[in-house]
Amino acid sequence: MPVDPLWNTPQARELAAQRRPGALIRLGREHRAWTLAVLGQRLGCSPATVSRLERSSRVVDLSLVHRAALEVGVPRHVLVSSLAPPVPVASVATRVTASHAEEDSMRRRTLLTATAAAGPAALLLGVDQALAATPAPTGSGPLDGRLAAARELYDKGAHARLLAVLPGLIADGHAAVSSRRELDQARLSSVYSLAAAVLGKLGSYAQARLTADRARTWAEVSGSPIASAAAVRELAIVLRHQDRTQEAQRLMQAAAGDVEATGLRTEAASSAYAQMLCTLAYTAARGGQRGEALAMTEEARRAARGLPANTPAGRLFPLSPAAVDLYAVGVHWALGDAGAALEAGKDLRPEQFPTAERKARLGTDMARAWWAWQRPEQTARALLDAYRASPGEVRDRPAIRSIVTELAERHPHTSGVRELHTAVTRSG
Repeated sequence: MPVDPLWNTPQARELAAQRRPGALIRLGREHRAWTLAVLGQRLGCSPATVSRLERSSRVVDLSLVHRAALEVGVPRHVLVSSLAPPVPVASVATRVTASHAEEDSMRRRTLLTATAAAGPAALLLGVDQALAATPAPTGSGPLDGRLAAARELYDKGAHARLLAVLPGLIADGHAAVSSRRELDQARLSSVYSLAAAVLGKLGSYAQARLTADRARTWAEVSGSPIASAAAVRELAIVLRHQDRTQEAQRLMQAAAGDVEATGLRTEAASSAYAQMLCTLAYTAARGGQRGEALAMTEEARRAARGLPANTPAGRLFPLSPAAVDLYAVGVHWALGDAGAALEAGKDLRPEQFPTAERKARLGTDMARAWWAWQRPEQTARALLDAYRASPGEVRDRPAIRSIVTELAERHPHTSGVRELHTAVTRSG
């Protein structure tokens, strides 16, 4: 479909460069000779809401921005340009010359090592700064390999080290999308999805919401249903933590439908579809929808039957049949049925899961069930197993760390509790 000449005018280009999506929506509305009331009626909101959207200097409701832009005909590439944070130009004082490139690379590695040792809390500031204003490109090498290495850090539960490399990945991801290639856009979406995943684990839900929104924007531009599913899943997880389960379910159902519409001809697509069903099941359980949660869990099991026990490295949705059974543990726990959760997980073993993060997740999910069942010794044992697999999965997750604290306060003499508490507090 040809692009309306309006969006190639100096005015439209300037508004996009100034990062003013609301002003672009106003430009499109006035070009169509629509009043605020007309656009509000088409969007299902008041004229005052449209006016605030058009005048706002920051994006408050990304979903509404997307819908409004679609209504008035803002092209996707123009909208994305207006939503992207500004990329600063390196000053003369900080610009790297060829003669200093090796020294600068060494300085960067030293800085990363030092900041990673500071722990997740200190490193969140660096990610915040990268989200507010994209850093200058690092020139550290091909993005694919570095993104794969970052996923490995996530799989190990090495949250501090992952936070340390995220600003550089965000910077280089934005530099790459200047090509306007769909593959580069999908990669940047994957960077933001990974950022949302680790930020959510750390309980930083405001930042996780922002990164998930950006992941979704770039996924939609890329046209990749797999990248879109990954972004929507992270956004749904944040919405769930914000007690917006119905909105989370609607997003997940639409994304799962888009993946299913591909025909599920590849393992990657089948894995993505089964993962979406698992997340839908857990979201329904958190919303108290028992029947739907259990039905979705069974549907996920059916969808995952043909998947390999060991998933290939680097896959966006590394799901296996055993991983679906692990989700069932969480579903029953969320439904308030600790006995059923323990039954669902009784035959699961760490060796069934290829990554440290999943092995630890088995321990933490079983620990939550044991804790709800009022079994402090079994809770401590499961958490120790999780800690040995991946310390970060126990130390860095607020909900799990709170169980450790309660165990130490209420059952200090129970076997394993003192060892667990000492390990977590010393490393924290």
